[in-house]
Amino acid sequence: MNVPAWVKDAIFYQIFPDRFCRSPKYKAVGKFVDWDTKPTRTNMFGGNLAGITDKLKYIAGLGANAIYLCPIFKSNSNHRYHTVDYFEIDPVLGTLKDFDNLVKKAHALGLRVILDGVFNHCSRGFFQFNSLMELGEDSPYVDWFHVHSWPIHAYSGKPNYECWWNYPALPKFNTDCADVREYLFSVAEYWARRGIDGWRLDVPNEIDDDSFWQEFRRRVKAINPDAYIVGEIWDEPSRWLQGDQFDGVMNYPFRKAVMQYLFDEKPIGTGEFCDKVRAAFPAGQFGTPMNLLGSHDTTRIASQPRTSPERIRLALALLFFMPGAPCIYYGDEIGMEGGKDPDCRRAFPWDDLAARKALPIYKFIRRLTKMRLENPVLRDGKVEIESDGAGFSVTRTLGRQKMTLAVNMLGPEPAFFINYH
Repeated sequence: MNVPAWVKDAIFYQIFPDRFCRSPKYKAVGKFVDWDTKPTRTNMFGGNLAGITDKLKYIAGLGANAIYLCPIFKSNSNHRYHTVDYFEIDPVLGTLKDFDNLVKKAHALGLRVILDGVFNHCSRGFFQFNSLMELGEDSPYVDWFHVHSWPIHAYSGKPNYECWWNYPALPKFNTDCADVREYLFSVAEYWARRGIDGWRLDVPNEIDDDSFWQEFRRRVKAINPDAYIVGEIWDEPSRWLQGDQFDGVMNYPFRKAVMQYLFDEKPIGTGEFCDKVRAAFPAGQFGTPMNLLGSHDTTRIASQPRTSPERIRLALALLFFMPGAPCIYYGDEIGMEGGKDPDCRRAFPWDDLAARKALPIYKFIRRLTKMRLENPVLRDGKVEIESDGAGFSVTRTLGRQKMTLAVNMLGPEPAFFINYH
């Protein structure tokens, strides 16, 4: 029932595989857009696992010690949340050998690897759903999905089966079906045996069944007790954090509070901000959250309405001061810009890296990762948040050691300093 001890010491680096790095060591069949092309919902850049492996030392050099990979399984979408086969690496990304090599080399550098698990829905190209389109009610997989009438309207007209947010390309599994449950659990077990360090679960609240996630946890933990199971939960998460389902959630309430306070055109006040942050880290709650400022689903921090170097620096300082595991979205460390999805999924500008590493933001993040890794108080200390009319402070305490982030909000831009006690 315990959260893996390593997670509180983790600094995650989130990667969108199609846009991170395209290595010539793997040649995918097909045609891909140029690396500096503007992203759309459908264009493919051809990033691959060999490219991620090539850049592991860069990630470790940043100070991260864990990687969260967006989906890597066979799919016909650039984001791969439309899964065709859960047991195959997408051929654009590489091979199973490439995956094993990535995990092996990551572990050798002290980097954990967690995968994105999309178990609520699949793709129209998923074999069992194809069977329904071909055979109709006579398909042996007729119970795997929620079909309301026949024949299936998968490509024209209104879908007559349940799908994610009514997108016909994303048929929803019937997780009440014993065969579906066993299939999905076997997927989780297979990749756990291949050496991954956990799962980030996509829209797990849409599988509204505690017993499903309880069994998922038992299956995964039986293979790797140190596996981290973290759910994509955007709202109040206590239901999922009873010790029998997830080890933590992506802390979107924390992110929302930071955005509303520092970047919104109509910001909330300091007192309300502090209340919201306290609520995002309730005392005694089970689990270790994955704290974030951005992801593949959000506008990048450098493209927020009231963004500035000072506000970004303060947001990052808050990220690294809070309990839980901070997560850096690829490219945020070098000031990458990007609006709403899909613009927030731009290709990493490796050709400009030398110049971008000279930016203050990169140096500041390296200072923060070093500070967190070297000071147990930031990982294990209790947290206290206080506010007054001039600003607020966040204090972490562990025994006699204290660290305080003191923030002054009286000027046009925030000012802050970090105090070691």
